[in-house]
Amino acid sequence: MQIIPLASVPSQTLSIVLNQQNCALKVYTLSTGLYLDLYLEGVQILGAVICRDRVELVRQPYLGFIGNLSFIDTQGADDPAYTGLGARFILMYLEPAE
Repeated sequence: MQIIPLASVPSQTLSIVLNQQNCALKVYTLSTGLYLDLYLEGVQILGAVICRDRVELVRQPYLGFIGNLSFIDTQGADDPAYTGLGARFILMYLEPAE
């Protein structure tokens, strides 16, 4: 497991290497919740995936992403909100064996 650092802002983009994969993440807030886009080697493989507590975001292995991503509420079981990103709501990279 690896914690992906996020700031508590409504919209952000970051580049990160996860298991030797060059990734870009866009995390943003819409009226219906927090969403994530995932880019692998510059190609979008996930778009507008709603973020839920302890629900894996990469649901199809054929997308080519090794591992998975999941938000965890450290204080309960609420879905993530931008106001708690990086503190209460942690984005985790999960290795394939996890």
